[in-house]
Amino acid sequence: MLTNSVILVVDDHKDTLFALESALAPLGYPLVSASSGDEALRVILRGNVGLILLDVRMPGVSGLDVVRYVRRLEQTRAIPIVLLTGFDVSREISATAFRLGVADVALKPIDPLTLRTKARYLFETYGQIKSMQREIDDLRAQVKSGFIAPTNDGARDES
Repeated sequence: MLTNSVILVVDDHKDTLFALESALAPLGYPLVSASSGDEALRVILRGNVGLILLDVRMPGVSGLDVVRYVRRLEQTRAIPIVLLTGFDVSREISATAFRLGVADVALKPIDPLTLRTKARYLFETYGQIKSMQREIDDLRAQVKSGFIAPTNDGARDES
């Protein structure tokens, strides 16, 4: 699990936010909620978001607008995103969402068990990837500083 990471839940309807938070609460992960796309972006840019559950249709900055912005920034590009919609998922929205790299598009109301299963998998997998990336970065820094000598990974001297 990501240290200090949160699951960000974004929806412009407070009752939906409450339902999503209630469904996720048994996981025990820290949750942060936002009621608009602008508010979501502020939370995301502060860092430590390990999963975003995001309503597609919101006034002002839509869910797809948030995804477009998040995917343009190096530090947020890999955060898993699940788009949620209370309307039928059109081919256009689905195609755009997956082209932007969302993990899933789900129809509300989403079954709490299904939501928890997806959230657990995506949150923990992202945490593992981030942890491995930190280890790789640390090893690269040690090699660069000369603390660890580089090796020829698997290369054999056949002389």
